[in-house]
Amino acid sequence: MMSRPRPEAMQLIEQRRDAALKAIVDGVPYIQFLGIEFGRRGNELTGVLNFDQKLIGNPMLPALHGGVTAAFLEVTAVITLSWEYFFPRIENGELDASTVFQDETIMFPKTVDFTVDYLRSGLPRDAYARAFVRRLGRRYASVRVEAWQDNHQRPFAQASGHFLMPQSKSKAE
Repeated sequence: MMSRPRPEAMQLIEQRRDAALKAIVDGVPYIQFLGIEFGRRGNELTGVLNFDQKLIGNPMLPALHGGVTAAFLEVTAVITLSWEYFFPRIENGELDASTVFQDETIMFPKTVDFTVDYLRSGLPRDAYARAFVRRLGRRYASVRVEAWQDNHQRPFAQASGHFLMPQSKSKAE
């Protein structure tokens, strides 16, 4: 009679996943500057743009700066792509999450183009975004992102973008 290996405790799996996400997010200083965080439910990520007065572009309305909105959408797209690309490699032990950003051979998705649709003014409060990967190939990815504040069915901005996916870089380069 063969015995199966005991399944890993879910708490340990969740801790490993949270550490992997933290390693990916913490490697981008601009994310900290804007105050963006990421929440994870299973493997689904939600970006959170924590409101700060410095994010206001028009104090007369007041409204979030359009560049901040675009950056939030693009960051959410890139982190979601990075998560989908790197996480399986972290899970199977091929990569160590804590050293992802120190390893110079590891490349991240690069934006080819990114188009933002501003549907209404972003209010002076927290904003949320979720990216939907439409195509994820070896060399190319297509992503759609929506941002909302109070009601996820009423986005204030949306975007679509195309990205070059990481290609392994040899240590000799």
